[in-house]
Amino acid sequence: MNYDHPKRMGIKHWAEEDRPREKLILKGRSALSNAELLAILLGSGTRNLSAVGLAKEVLSKANNDLSQLAKFSLNNLIEIKGIGQAKALTILAAMEFYRRRLGESPEKKKKINSSIDAFQVMKPQLMDLQHEEFWILMLNRANFLERTERVSIGGLSETVADPKMIFGKALEAKASSLIMVHNHPSGNLKASEADLSLTKKMVEAGASLDLPVLDHIIFTNEGYLSFADEGMI
Repeated sequence: MNYDHPKRMGIKHWAEEDRPREKLILKGRSALSNAELLAILLGSGTRNLSAVGLAKEVLSKANNDLSQLAKFSLNNLIEIKGIGQAKALTILAAMEFYRRRLGESPEKKKKINSSIDAFQVMKPQLMDLQHEEFWILMLNRANFLERTERVSIGGLSETVADPKMIFGKALEAKASSLIMVHNHPSGNLKASEADLSLTKKMVEAGASLDLPVLDHIIFTNEGYLSFADEGMI
């Protein structure tokens, strides 16, 4: 009788729940589909579904969109049949791990030359959030980023930014200029009347303090609106 080692058998002979791991070993991570990668995180399936099948169910709930999956809460995930708390926490941890990886940067200070630079800096902080947050980027005279700081946290559609608090933080950091950034979880890139009013007030105050406001950016997962680029500052 011939006993073949599993690794010598063709992939079609492997049990479905074992295929992603074996495929990763033999072909590398780039060869795996999103469902196969997620199946490895899940570890196992259910009585009726393999790990790959369960992963496909999870992805289908997010319309096969990883950005949408990243917005799922713990409750959203455990509502999916076959996903208990342990599996849900594993998915959440993986998504957060990726977000934090985006935030890592070389020790060398980053120079902010344009609105896209500021947008990229803020991705790890604001991507996938379901509530509004208001942040400031504080720059030195050569436009190198000295510090980023969250000023306030709001609800689903609004956050409150206090000019005194913003300039207080900037002066404390000995910043030479600053950029304001807040997100719109809805994806709407239109500036509200409150956004316009705050920007005008901040630009005027910055001019009097010799601490110019270079830009105000509305951040969404799909893109951004730069007040400076649009001639609104």
